[in-house]
Amino acid sequence: MSSQEQSPQGAAQQPIPAPTGIVVGIDGSKQSNCALIWAARQAKLRKVPLHLVTAYTVPIFAASGLDGGYATVDDDVIRQGAEAVLRESAATVAHLDIEMDARVENGDAAGVLLELSETAELLVFGSRGRGGFIGRLLGSVSSALPAHAKCPTVTVPLSCAPRLEADLEAGTGKSGVAIEKVVTVGVDGSDQARYAVLVAAEQAQRAGCTLRIICAVQPYTGSLAWLPAPVDREALFAEIQLQLDAGEKWLRNHFPKLPIEVKLLEGSAVEELVKATETTELVVMGTRGRGGFAGMMLGSTTDGVRHHAKGPIMVVRDREDPRQDDRSAFGPLLQA
Repeated sequence: MSSQEQSPQGAAQQPIPAPTGIVVGIDGSKQSNCALIWAARQAKLRKVPLHLVTAYTVPIFAASGLDGGYATVDDDVIRQGAEAVLRESAATVAHLDIEMDARVENGDAAGVLLELSETAELLVFGSRGRGGFIGRLLGSVSSALPAHAKCPTVTVPLSCAPRLEADLEAGTGKSGVAIEKVVTVGVDGSDQARYAVLVAAEQAQRAGCTLRIICAVQPYTGSLAWLPAPVDREALFAEIQLQLDAGEKWLRNHFPKLPIEVKLLEGSAVEELVKATETTELVVMGTRGRGGFAGMMLGSTTDGVRHHAKGPIMVVRDREDPRQDDRSAFGPLLQA
């Protein structure tokens, strides 16, 4: 693709069609720069446009004079600052030869990005903004978007900056961190998790990665003492393994050339997936689990992993997929 950057100034004057590629939230912070680099790599990999977006609201201050009233900051001044942020960000990834445009929006950042997510393929942002542009775009946004966006979202923490910058420069691994060519996905037996697996498989196949499926079951603790009968751990693990094996057969049927690993672990789902963020390309999760395996509900797990992740996290909202229709034909299926 040829590199095509639409200037922020032009974006302010001419309406831009609804984005259909990858949207990345920009606020001038280091966190948003990490998100930009990751999003740009994905745009090149997927051969789709990259849309840089920043949003602001015009602050209003109470007047200090005896006459009372309110004073506002000049909108043009703020917009010019936002445009400068976008130009600088666009220059960072201009050499990647991707189609790219930029836009400045006036409004709540979370609301703006949620609206854009209705047509976007992927929404990318940093974990939080500190010292960035007016509105602190990435602060509340990173908490609000995963559960409400209409497309998959990716949160990119600042802690993975060394690996991203090394890839951007030369792909030489200068970060000193050994990153496996693996996409990891957490499952709990729910329909939500199965859809997340399909999205993760597509991502792994696109990037030439192995797909690693992790199911973690909490170890027995005193918190389970209220159960009416002792938990037969061996029987529980055998049942879950049977369902995981059936799920693997189903997935291989839809992705016959994709290398797949399945791991059933005893431990904290949050800890296992956070650990995976340190050494794998991407970790994928659903927004929540419904009736899944005991000990791994994706609601609290998703929040826990995002807050402690050392690498990119993709959160996938539940959606119907016709590929799930034949899952029961491959073996036992957990009934919610």
